[in-house]
Amino acid sequence: MKPRRRRPSPVPGPGSRRVAEVTWLSAHPQGTVIECWVVPGASRTEVKGIHGNALRIRVTSPPEGGAANREVCRLIADGCGARAELIAGGASRRKRILVFDRVPAEVAAALVPDYRI
Repeated sequence: MKPRRRRPSPVPGPGSRRVAEVTWLSAHPQGTVIECWVVPGASRTEVKGIHGNALRIRVTSPPEGGAANREVCRLIADGCGARAELIAGGASRRKRILVFDRVPAEVAAALVPDYRI
C-alpha cells in the first residue's frame, strides 16, 4: 500500500514555512498602499488587526468633516515614521492610504508587529 500524501494546509500555522499572501499591502512607485477598514467613533485609536483583505483601524474621531480620515493618516504616519496620504475612500469605511518612501515589509512590521511577510 502506498503511503498517503499530505496536502499542505491552506492557512499557514505557527512554525509553518509557508507565508501568507499579504493582500492589504501593495507596492506603489512612491511607496506602499495600504487597504484599510476604518471604524470611526471607537473608544480608542488603534490598529486592531486584519479585517478580510484590509487592515482594521479604529479611531475615536467621528466620520464628519474628514476628522476620521485625518486621524487614520496621522496614526499610520506615526506608526511608520513616514508621510501618509488618503488616496481613495474619503466617504467610505474602506480606504486606501499611501505611505511615502516605505516598502510593504517595513509598513507591515511597523503597523502589525506579529504579522509575518
